[in-house]
Amino acid sequence: MQGLFVDMLRQGRLELELPYLYRAVTNRCLNRLRADATHRRLLAEHGSAAAAPTPRTLCDERVITTDLLAKLYEHLDEKHAEVLAYHYVDDMTQEEIAELLNTSRRTVGKRIKRIREMVDKLRSAHGDVS
Repeated sequence: MQGLFVDMLRQGRLELELPYLYRAVTNRCLNRLRADATHRRLLAEHGSAAAAPTPRTLCDERVITTDLLAKLYEHLDEKHAEVLAYHYVDDMTQEEIAELLNTSRRTVGKRIKRIREMVDKLRSAHGDVS
């Protein structure tokens, strides 16, 4: 919780609305649990020289890059950008995202589909950005 407030102050964000704070803290906790589980799994598989986990694929089995994430974020509304971050950055499942956003899994799936369509548009307009 303290880390969240420190980050908010550094960014000049003083949003103290309870739903935002609840969601932000929940996300940080879930990220920590996932990171710890991944770390334990990698240590068990590879010993102390564990490699970083492989990034999720976005479409056509190509890996999503930070550059592509930034370009996508510029073209998406808030709801789609939120799903983008949860699914491709935080590695959350559609079910986890739906529960967090208090929406249906189907809605989350449709948003992911629209994100993939946006990737196709960006790739055709700017060449392969991945």
